[in-house]
Amino acid sequence: MNGIHRIDTGLGPIQAAFDGAGAVIYLGFAEHEFRAPLLARVAGLGPAVVPSETVLARLRIQLDAFAEGRLRHFDIPFRLHGSEFERRVWAELQRIPFAETRSYGQLAEALGDRNLSRAVGRANGANPISILVPCHRVIGAGGALTGYAGGLDMKARLLRIEGASI
Repeated sequence: MNGIHRIDTGLGPIQAAFDGAGAVIYLGFAEHEFRAPLLARVAGLGPAVVPSETVLARLRIQLDAFAEGRLRHFDIPFRLHGSEFERRVWAELQRIPFAETRSYGQLAEALGDRNLSRAVGRANGANPISILVPCHRVIGAGGALTGYAGGLDMKARLLRIEGASI
């Protein structure tokens, strides 16, 4: 997809796409196996734009600071595009405090129906903005690390950076 920018960070190579206002519309690990459907979805939003060097540098600096354990909150603007249900799930992800985890069932319960665990899992997997929208904070009911677009090793690394109990 045109408009995807590779950013080398302390977390490894990251890909990002931006809208005309300079907001992130895609952020993912450059080598993860599930990126193709996410990139196709972002491509459907229209052409991504070339952000200013300042925007790219700011994103890289914040990702590096996070990787080093020096940043708890990002202030990078982003814009999520998805179904109403996906946006509700992604909003719930953003409510999970730094260094804490939630199970898919807990997220489903927070959305009003514990039976939505699988739907929550699908929406979590469709999150187009990794790290900033912390889908890595979602774990299995028994505390096991489950699916992550950047791989389970990266998920464990992100949680360790935050100091979460895993």
